[in-house]
Amino acid sequence: MSLCDDAADLRHELTELRRALHREPETGLDLPRTQEKVLAALDGLPLEISTGKGLSSVTAVLRGGKPGGERRPAVLLRADMDALPVQEDTGLDYGSRIPGRMHACGHDLHVAGLVGAARLLAARRAELPGDVVLMFQPGEEGMGGAKIMVDEGVLDAAGERVAAAYALHVFSTALPRGMVVTRPGPMMAASDEAHVVIRGRGGHGSSPHGAKDPVPALGAMITALQTMVTRDLDVFDPAVVTVGSAHAGTAANVIPETAELTATVRSFSEDAHGRVRAGFERVVHGIAAAHGVTAEVDYREQYPVTVNTPDEAEFALGTARDVFGGDRVLEAPRPVAGSEDFSFVLRQVPGAFVCLGACPPDRDLATAPMNHSPQAVYDDAVLPDAAALLAELAVRRLEAE
Repeated sequence: MSLCDDAADLRHELTELRRALHREPETGLDLPRTQEKVLAALDGLPLEISTGKGLSSVTAVLRGGKPGGERRPAVLLRADMDALPVQEDTGLDYGSRIPGRMHACGHDLHVAGLVGAARLLAARRAELPGDVVLMFQPGEEGMGGAKIMVDEGVLDAAGERVAAAYALHVFSTALPRGMVVTRPGPMMAASDEAHVVIRGRGGHGSSPHGAKDPVPALGAMITALQTMVTRDLDVFDPAVVTVGSAHAGTAANVIPETAELTATVRSFSEDAHGRVRAGFERVVHGIAAAHGVTAEVDYREQYPVTVNTPDEAEFALGTARDVFGGDRVLEAPRPVAGSEDFSFVLRQVPGAFVCLGACPPDRDLATAPMNHSPQAVYDDAVLPDAAALLAELAVRRLEAE
């Protein structure tokens, strides 16, 4: 039987696991209940399992049984496990039981899919000419869990650095159910966050000349940052600056001492990443000086650009075409402006980040709530596809080595 046939037989089991994870979402780096469920799901498989020190990760190594030479290649498959601080509003009978937390980004499907891949690969252990590292990762949502796992040695868990790494991410909108999408080169954006505090001198609203008002500087910064992006960066190597919050003052007739803004910054190349940061700081400090106030910028580089190795992206697309047929595979024409900490893995080893459509068939792709929405819903029917694709990538990549 093919991997797809075997994966179809796992559908009920994987659905039950996914829904159990969905009922008890956990956020951040410490996911004890999630880790417990993963360990239980892997119990009985011929795996070498270890858990993280700085986070509740699970690393499982499957040793292939096919004889080979002195060098045994290894391939890594990754699933992120953490949820979001979102109050679920889906009405699902297996909806979150934890107030203010939800698997709104589909990481519960990622975990179930990787568990399914582990079962498929374990059943074919004797045929594998190398090893597979299964990376169950907390803290993708802004905590940099992948970097911590890399620092703790996940890439070398099999004894030799993995030859390639693959991750899969589901989407609740835009992509038809079961559609596989990736591309060579930049796949997801770099993500930075900036917090700016503007300091002036407070006073009475009737006499602004006696104060140093930070509010006009705040407004000028918001406008100028948008202009800076369109004038400092190549239109074909873009960046996005979004000021998500702006705060100042407490009363209509009081000029405040301070004003604040926070922004998210997205870029798609190392050059644009450096230019937009330099431009951001230049604009903020320049406008502050022009208004006679000062500004403090806390600019934090969070996730680098997720860059697919061209050969590995083509390999993933070709594998998906063989497994599912060409009508279910698309090479993305451009990157996605979201960010991913799988980027830390792809900075170290070749690999590819692959997207899988999981929009329920009764939803309109154009209007279905997107990932991170309180109303985001994912179709469990894609779980066998996720498991089969991950397993097939590992088998074929080991055979290629």
